Amino acid sequence: MQEPIVKSAVLRILILCLFMFSLGIYTLKAEKGHATAAVQQETAIHEEKAENFNAGEMIIEHIVDSYEWHILAVGHTHISVPLPVILLYDGNLTVFMSSKFHHGEEAYRGFKVEEEGAKKGKIVRMKEGTMEADPDAGSIIDLSITKNVFAIFVSAALLLIIFISIAKSYRKNEGKAPSGIQSLIEPIIIFVRDDIAKAAIGEKKYEKYLPYLLTVFFFIFLNNLIGLIPIFPFGANVTGNLAVTGIMALFTFLITLFSANKNYWKHIYNAPGVPWWLKFPVPLMPFVEFLGVFTKPFVLMVRLFANISAGHIIILGFMSLIFIFGNIKGMLGMAVAPVSVAFGIFMGFLELLVAFIQAYVFTLLSALYFGMAMEEHNHAEH
Repeated sequence: MQEPIVKSAVLRILILCLFMFSLGIYTLKAEKGHATAAVQQETAIHEEKAENFNAGEMIIEHIVDSYEWHILAVGHTHISVPLPVILLYDGNLTVFMSSKFHHGEEAYRGFKVEEEGAKKGKIVRMKEGTMEADPDAGSIIDLSITKNVFAIFVSAALLLIIFISIAKSYRKNEGKAPSGIQSLIEPIIIFVRDDIAKAAIGEKKYEKYLPYLLTVFFFIFLNNLIGLIPIFPFGANVTGNLAVTGIMALFTFLITLFSANKNYWKHIYNAPGVPWWLKFPVPLMPFVEFLGVFTKPFVLMVRLFANISAGHIIILGFMSLIFIFGNIKGMLGMAVAPVSVAFGIFMGFLELLVAFIQAYVFTLLSALYFGMAMEEHNHAEH
């Protein structure tokens, strides 16, 4: 009696094991199918993103300022150097690293980097419990160390190291021929002194303005050069930023105003050699001359910004052609790559020349404005 019961129990156990084994195989196949579908879906998303490669967005992201120093992106992995975010909001100081934003995808302490709209790329205050910007929030005083600010600190440190070492060399080797980096920088200093400062301002008054002119020239020249090196901590578009060029133009504007003598203002309101009907009763020429006082530094700001930004955009545009043609067909991208790289290298060498020319032009125009502001009255004008 017990033997049939045992056989029946064993049979049931075997059937149960067979059922569980079959269920396990079905589950594994289902999971494998879901995994394959997920992989296919993710691959499709990557392919769609690759097909929708936007060269304009890529170029703008590289030339504008940001709260982190992006170095490399491989798939979903982003390699970047976080920078300090310093915010003053509602009387409270908030300090944290930009990595808390997770490349702008998340908010932290109620703040987020805006991804669209007029404030794109700026830090905004979020509504409570949402990811939307609060339009009624107060103003945020942003004192963050952004990419361009960090690059300015790097260039300032390099300038201090270079010129302090040169000054020590002058004191140590007084009366001797220059050597090392001193022999490289001294001809440039003499060029700025003789061909820019003396020629535009005059031999009697140029010395007072020479420190500013030398500082502006070497600051622009150095940042133009290191902006062409795509390796951290170089590669930032400092002189292609309107805020930076605007501040330098503002310094030139203020120095010009405070250096101006009475003849400068007299020539603005009563320009010699101009017919009286262009000055009275409708002050057409005085208005144009007075407007020129403000347009000169404005043009100074825009010229440097536009030329440096244009160089970066052209180089990045050539690099973008590889991905644009590659999305059409892989072999086509490989065929375009050598041409794009060759043109990119050519533009890089051309930018070395532009780096010097733009530093020279900004410094020369600043010196000319100073010289015009201090021009003495000429009796021959009567």
